[in-house]
Amino acid sequence: MGFIIIGVAAALIVLFLLLRCIVIVPQASEFVLEFLGKYKTTWGAGLHIKIPFLERIAKKVTLKEQVLDSPQPVITKDNVTMQIDTVVYFRVYDSKLYTYGAVNPIGALGNLTATTLRNIVGELELDGTLTSRDTINGKMTSILDEATDQWGIKVSRVELKNIIPPQEIQSAMEKQMKAERDRRETLLQAEGHKAAAITRAEGDKQAMVLAAEGERDARIARAEGEAQAILLAKKAEAEGIELLKKAGADESVLELKRYEALVKLSDGKAAKVIIPTDAVAAVSRNVLFSESTGLGNSTSPDTTPPKKTVKLDPCCD
Repeated sequence: MGFIIIGVAAALIVLFLLLRCIVIVPQASEFVLEFLGKYKTTWGAGLHIKIPFLERIAKKVTLKEQVLDSPQPVITKDNVTMQIDTVVYFRVYDSKLYTYGAVNPIGALGNLTATTLRNIVGELELDGTLTSRDTINGKMTSILDEATDQWGIKVSRVELKNIIPPQEIQSAMEKQMKAERDRRETLLQAEGHKAAAITRAEGDKQAMVLAAEGERDARIARAEGEAQAILLAKKAEAEGIELLKKAGADESVLELKRYEALVKLSDGKAAKVIIPTDAVAAVSRNVLFSESTGLGNSTSPDTTPPKKTVKLDPCCD
């Protein structure tokens, strides 16, 4: 009976040891295996069996990207102390170096981040620190990535999450920004008024130019119309005279036309009229004809009664 109990106990111990020797490594993880205290190999994801009492798992390493949040106070070049919260994104690319490169790689990375940030910000003033986030991120990423290569860590990027200056500095910055916004508002209003005045002046100028061009075109049109009318009148007169000549009109008809032209020239206008020689000759002929024939003589005869002759009395003289 005692042998049976001992056998069962031994079987259970062997089964337990066998189960302890079976190791399953999850995905995105690696196990560092040591043989008699010395590095032997690195197990990847899957099923593995180790030798009991001789081999042991020294470290379980995750290959996923990790985040280290490291807030610390920093002093700028102009002696302003502010709180900066830094976020470091990293991952383990070599489990052996990560296991044997540093005692506490995560703590070492945090301390290195703090010192690097203080060195970089210490060379900048407050305004430069607030406006140079991209520069600080790039410098820190480069420095940390190079320094952590011997620890098996790859730093992918560094971000400044929060930059919190002192309260009095924040109040001064808010006042400065308010003054700057007021200045920009005033400047924009002045530029708007200036642009509006220039636009109105250009519009008035354009309107005056268009009005002048319209008046000029109207005068030209009126002058062309008057010239066309005069041309047509002269043309009609010339055609009339030409028709009279073709019809064989005698000299008297032509003289009558000349008289009509003289009447039109002297019609109610203070103008000097120069009578051509042929018109003077015609008038002279008419006068001689009237005197010789007595026709057209409109002089009224003398109707004054004759005076009586009074004889003087000789006896009274």
